[in-house]
Amino acid sequence: MSSAPSATAPSSPSIRPWVGGDDARPLGTSRIGWLWAAVWLIYLAVPIRTAWRHRDSLAGVVAVVALVVFAVGFAVYFAWMRGHRIRTGELHAGPVWAMLAAMVLLLAIATPGAGEDVVAGAVYVGVTAAMTLPGRQVLAVVAALTAAALLLPLVVPGWESLDDFIPQLLLATFAAYGVGQVLKRNIELAHARQQLVELAVMQERERVARDVHDILGHSLTVITVKTELAGRLLEASGEGDTRARAELADAERLAREALADVRATVSGMRQLSLTGELAAARQALDAAGIAADLPSAVDDVPARYRELFAFALREGVTNVVRHSGASRCVVRLTADCIEVRDDGRGPDGAVSGSGLTGLRGRAQAAGARVETGTAAEGGFLLRVSRA
Repeated sequence: MSSAPSATAPSSPSIRPWVGGDDARPLGTSRIGWLWAAVWLIYLAVPIRTAWRHRDSLAGVVAVVALVVFAVGFAVYFAWMRGHRIRTGELHAGPVWAMLAAMVLLLAIATPGAGEDVVAGAVYVGVTAAMTLPGRQVLAVVAALTAAALLLPLVVPGWESLDDFIPQLLLATFAAYGVGQVLKRNIELAHARQQLVELAVMQERERVARDVHDILGHSLTVITVKTELAGRLLEASGEGDTRARAELADAERLAREALADVRATVSGMRQLSLTGELAAARQALDAAGIAADLPSAVDDVPARYRELFAFALREGVTNVVRHSGASRCVVRLTADCIEVRDDGRGPDGAVSGSGLTGLRGRAQAAGARVETGTAAEGGFLLRVSRA
């Protein structure tokens, strides 16, 4: 009997990390992956040669055809199995057992024409099982193949002992099992990295959405108030027409600023100025007819908290203008805290709005906390302070 393949078994290169690009894929997963299996089919040359010597008989022709189908099927299945595991990270046992049964059947068909040399194909059966089945099922397949190698010479006339083949079968199968486990771990690692990329993209989308809300919520609220005021003034007489034109000009300017803010946010370059937000808050409250009690300076606020406090001021003033029905708004600013209070209707659905949700996310990232409740004036209280 000719020697079967030894410890070197059909194997697969490790899947390397994902690379960037629109069609990014793990390195080493090209469409010619079947070649990695086809290279090892050289060991089937021995049983095919033996069957070819008997090509004058029907058994020899059938054996040649069966072994060729076996070789092609192994290469195609190996490529499919490898690609499927790379895409999905898993492989169901059903197709594997169907393939193993087909391989054993083809070897049985080839046996009359190829003789005992056909057992070389048993290594490919063991390798297929080792690289795709769970450990206990692999042991069952290896035990069955080993038992067949021991029993067949006893029941088939003319066959020599296959004792020298069994160590080769065991070594090749368990080497393939090790390679399969490495391949599985590397595929899992590649999928985990891809999930991290997708998570980062999702978080960035949430950040952009939160920033757009924070920016447009304030500016568009002021625009709405100003245009409503302009509409009322146009109905009045005398100075109303002149003032209405001024309010409409302010609305146009705010619309342009909001558009610029959105563009800057999308490009990731936007930073709020606490001083600028105080000026904007005074203007918004004045346009809404709400008395404003605002700080005159921001020098006491540490630089690292100024942007957070600016977002808090914008969110608080926006809620006052939009929801409170207040006549007075008070803003208190210290090195550790900013408070926005009003004398309006008090806490309502605004406490759980998306703007406050976004503000809480910013505060948590900056090591601060957001508090809401009823102000001393009877209205709504928004406080952001260092934790």
